[in-house]
Amino acid sequence: MDGDSVLFSLRLSFQVALGATALVVLVGTPLAYLLAMRQFRGKDLLDILLTLPLVLPPTVTGYYLIVLFGRKGAIGAIVYQVTGFSIMFTWYAAVLASFVVALPLMIKASRAAIEAVDKNLINASYTLGHGALETAVRVILPLGRRGIIAGAVLSFARALGEFGATLMVAGNIPGRTDTMPIAIYSKVGSGDWSKAHLMVIIFTVLSGLVLYTSNRLSKRIF
Repeated sequence: MDGDSVLFSLRLSFQVALGATALVVLVGTPLAYLLAMRQFRGKDLLDILLTLPLVLPPTVTGYYLIVLFGRKGAIGAIVYQVTGFSIMFTWYAAVLASFVVALPLMIKASRAAIEAVDKNLINASYTLGHGALETAVRVILPLGRRGIIAGAVLSFARALGEFGATLMVAGNIPGRTDTMPIAIYSKVGSGDWSKAHLMVIIFTVLSGLVLYTSNRLSKRIF
């Protein structure tokens, strides 16, 4: 088997997962805080919309991403007209797809952790004159860090194995967008079972090592 192609797919998978996880943490944590700590009109609808990628078939999620970010999409058309760039069929599209499907996991885990923070401690912070932002940064988020880190780990694992939505928006371009799951799919589709077996074993072992490392780091942190 072409070792370079396997290394490329593996490296790309980790690259996409890291990029998606960074976005998930930056976007998901404030959204989780908003849903956990604030009451506003349309809250239930927002919660449903953010959770939908968790239950929709990945191909449906990918379809929506094409409608929004494709060259003729609602957002993609504007970007293409202004910059001449289309995210479709690039590794950035794989990051986008992985971000969307992993975001609900981050929000659910972080929201549960934030809602579990002792309200007496929050009220004490307000009583001492701290504002909402300072209370969130110094009290709520530190006390909810277990759930936030758990959400980030779950999101990374989900992004690492993302397939359906990624295939829809990034395609299967060898040497460009063929992440490990897509490369495995290609080998199975072509009947190259021996190479598919080897790639599956490599991916499974490395995924297990990622989770093991994350568990060890969590124990050291807490």
